[in-house]
Amino acid sequence: MPAISLNSAKVLAAGLEFDRRWMLIDENGVFISQRNTPLLSQFTIAQNENGFLIQYPPLNNSLQIPFTSYGISMNVRVWDDNFSASHYATYADEWFSEILGINCNLVCMQANSLRLIEAKYNSGSEPVSFADGFPILMIGEESLKDLNNKLDHPILMDRFRPNIVFEGGAPYYEDEIAAFGIGSNQFMAVKPCARCQVTTINQQSGEMGKEPLKTLATYRMKNNKIMFGQNVIPKTENGFISVGDELLVHSLK
Repeated sequence: MPAISLNSAKVLAAGLEFDRRWMLIDENGVFISQRNTPLLSQFTIAQNENGFLIQYPPLNNSLQIPFTSYGISMNVRVWDDNFSASHYATYADEWFSEILGINCNLVCMQANSLRLIEAKYNSGSEPVSFADGFPILMIGEESLKDLNNKLDHPILMDRFRPNIVFEGGAPYYEDEIAAFGIGSNQFMAVKPCARCQVTTINQQSGEMGKEPLKTLATYRMKNNKIMFGQNVIPKTENGFISVGDELLVHSLK
């Protein structure tokens, strides 16, 4: 669904608190995303003290989703990872299924929903949420500015769905960063993020085009994958990061 812009967020091992802890799955337990259901971009979602308020503008009703769920355990799959998640409620399934035109279930990642990042980048215990593969995605504003200078029609950062956006540095400086800190929190940037067709979906209209992948492919291709942004692993947790905090680079790759 659309992103939520926060002034402050708590850092946990699996990523920012509440980020990608909820997921829609199909009848086979496989995750649903904007890749196959771009209509997801047209919901509105807001975070409040009790959870998330979700609306679909053409309808007058809304759905309140609490931060935690204690429903039955269900087997789910994100890419090649199979693990368990907690089902929320039948009425939520029906609400989403009617709007999206597909049978789906809403699930929540609980404490027992153990999923680890790719073994190549995992020292043995680094968890990840329902995200594609890593807890946090970071992009520098200068990288987007450089890309927009190459596009006929500039795009917004929301196409790339980052958790952390920083200002300063040269374009693609995030590619060079290894270890860094924000406040009391320590992070490690481990690999570039390979981009998919979700970046071609206008998050305001839901329309899909060819950009920015068409342009990025001309200068950001590596091993037949288009790279933009850095996948990041938290090395500490339970601290907070806030808008305006300084990003302190400890080491470069």
